[in-house]
Amino acid sequence: MSLPHFPILRWGEPYESLDVETVVHFATGEELCQVSQANPGLIARDMRQAHRARQALRAIPCDELCRRLGTAAGLFIKSTLPLGSARQSPEDFVRCQSATTGLPEHMCRFNMEKLHYVLTNLDAILGSLTRGLDRGILTRGYGEERGVMRSMQANSPVLGMVLPSNSPGTHGLWLPVPALQIGLVLKPGPLEPWTPFRMAQAFFEAGLPRESIGLYPGGAEVGMAVVNHVPRTMIFGSKTTVEQYRGNPAVQVHGPGFSKIILGDDCVDEWEKYLDLMVDSIALNGGRGCINCSGIWVSRHSREIAEALAQRLGPVAPLPPDDPKAPLAAFTIAAQAEGINGMIENALAESGVEDVTAKYRGGERLVREQRCAYLRPTIVHCDSPKRSLANTEFMFPFAAVVECPQSDVLKAIGDTLVCTVISNDEAFRCAVVDATNIDRLNLGAVPTTRLNWLQPHEGNIISFLYRERALQSG
Repeated sequence: MSLPHFPILRWGEPYESLDVETVVHFATGEELCQVSQANPGLIARDMRQAHRARQALRAIPCDELCRRLGTAAGLFIKSTLPLGSARQSPEDFVRCQSATTGLPEHMCRFNMEKLHYVLTNLDAILGSLTRGLDRGILTRGYGEERGVMRSMQANSPVLGMVLPSNSPGTHGLWLPVPALQIGLVLKPGPLEPWTPFRMAQAFFEAGLPRESIGLYPGGAEVGMAVVNHVPRTMIFGSKTTVEQYRGNPAVQVHGPGFSKIILGDDCVDEWEKYLDLMVDSIALNGGRGCINCSGIWVSRHSREIAEALAQRLGPVAPLPPDDPKAPLAAFTIAAQAEGINGMIENALAESGVEDVTAKYRGGERLVREQRCAYLRPTIVHCDSPKRSLANTEFMFPFAAVVECPQSDVLKAIGDTLVCTVISNDEAFRCAVVDATNIDRLNLGAVPTTRLNWLQPHEGNIISFLYRERALQSG
């Protein structure tokens, strides 16, 4: 039986390339599908027609687009949909996604539900992100609101997305875009073509214009072509990628989160009350997300906290991906896990750093299998923010418990995507609110992994895709 074949979608129209990549099961090597590969020249040619995507979406009112996307949510999570040249049920989707990303199946289902939530709550989400703007102004480009003329100009007819393979939950960031009457140019992660293709088919069956979506699988050069030819692009990458595009208004970069929990001086003596919150923040979704906590910062009790976390997380070991209790995601490229393990071991040679989980693990951190590898949870204790592991992030449940005076902590933590601050000290809370190195702020006992989709994530998508300008009429 032939493998399902994912074509390129050139504004909704399937296009099979002579250049094809075969995607295989991370553990068995079983061939699962073939994916047509785009090239930079194809991107350059197709972007000449990008304006048609916005034209097709502007012909449909924003409220109607929200309704259709809500319909697509039900199709995505419940229906059998086209899979390239075949068809795929939701359960088949979960198995395939797990088989190529290494994420356990129950985590894949969780991420499906998260995407379903975004699409079924778009009206409230967009209402919050636009501060209640009359969406007809997005369609016309101008309009009167509360007696004042307002103009919103699209920065691009389409949004480019250079997507990763590590966590399907990142797809929630682009789902609202068609409701804003902006088309999509998607470059899937090489190991995770499943979500973009399935979601596109759900969009089409729900009545979104086919010409509003382009889907271009391929290598790194295709991702660069999307960045170079699409006026607004969102990409995911390393700290180096973040630095490369810092200050470029056309590119929104989602890099490492370095997310943290800070226990204030007035609450740190009661740290046991927050142990479950810390464990969940570190380990949810296999520790793969930028919103997973990678640092617990306290002025005292750091060793006791590290010990308690190590007792909870140290014994955690890999389970098969179809096990409903599987806690860890596989590294589908074993060398990546081996490299990370080596980095940690080298850093542990530094004075003032200790792997507290080692004595609870009952084995090595690195678990090698025939075609993949796992990294077991690791909690390190750092006696100072100056230690190299004090502000580090890895794609598995890893966190440093760092001892640091409260007076120094806001400078010492560096750039932080999500910061949960547990303190009732009003002066400290005021300083936290003013800290420009914190993106998403949780005041109180809120896990770093709890997202509120009514709040912007690393920048408001509205201000990225539209600019407000002055407009007067005579």
